[in-house]
Amino acid sequence: MESILDEHMAYIGRSRFPIALAKGRQNLLATVEYNFEQLAEILFSRGAILLRGFEVDRDSFGAVVDRLSGGRLDYVYRSTPRTGVADRIFTATNYPADREIPLHCEEAYQRNWPMLLAFYCELPAQEGGETPLADMRKVTSRIDPAVVQRFRQRGVCYVRNYLDGIDLPWTDVFQTESRADVERYCVAHDIQYDWRKDGVLRTAHVCQGTALHPKSAEELWFNQAHLFHVSSLGAGVARDLIEIFGLEGLPRNAVYGDGGEIAPEDLGMIRAAFDQERVTFRWQKNDILLLDNMQVAHGRLRYSGRRSILVAMGGLRFRE
Repeated sequence: MESILDEHMAYIGRSRFPIALAKGRQNLLATVEYNFEQLAEILFSRGAILLRGFEVDRDSFGAVVDRLSGGRLDYVYRSTPRTGVADRIFTATNYPADREIPLHCEEAYQRNWPMLLAFYCELPAQEGGETPLADMRKVTSRIDPAVVQRFRQRGVCYVRNYLDGIDLPWTDVFQTESRADVERYCVAHDIQYDWRKDGVLRTAHVCQGTALHPKSAEELWFNQAHLFHVSSLGAGVARDLIEIFGLEGLPRNAVYGDGGEIAPEDLGMIRAAFDQERVTFRWQKNDILLLDNMQVAHGRLRYSGRRSILVAMGGLRFRE
């Protein structure tokens, strides 16, 4: 068997992210096994790789994630709606097709997160539905160093009020019907929680603003303040929500870890930095996209027609 990379390698847009093309009818699992060290090195050095031209199903997709990461992770303390379709394999975020999902790093609103993020295209959208990517080294370099310093020093506090019929219910977020289970999870993960008199759960979790990559020791922008902050919904919706619920009662919001407000102009700069580094590619059936979740952000563009993109997560096993 030959190396997975050859002179036919392509790249995603103007990025450093390679597309490795299957030669003939190569077996996916055998190819990944044979090229394991090389794949691990590519994910560390480039941050992403798109495997194209292989025969793939849900079982082989899961097996690839297991081999590269040492085992798939579950999805608890959720931020977005997903549906489980197999053992720790989920649909991509179940948002309406006419809504765009901004670029972000998966679970950067937590203190621990998956290092490997894997996507499998069962069915590309008829139109649109791309998964844009952004190089987090470049995103970080575009953000004013003074802003980076503030986030590094102060961190981010994610505040959530789990209101009936608005956003995700706490039973979905924590994957349990038991209040006791929620409380145990919160204590174990240093999440402040409060059951309000009306029965609504409120949580507040202080997390990092930046993080060091475990292999390269590079400092990278790593939070979801730009997604959780109420301004992400647009000025009109944000104004209405604040009027209805007040700042303390918003379904979700982000402030600095010390409780201070994040300046709107800083959030605008952060969103612009992601947008300026966005690169896209067109999904093809059976594509597998592997991401180093700290080095590469992802999102979703609007689409029409049916679309099925599955996702699995793991702790990326780098070569020592």
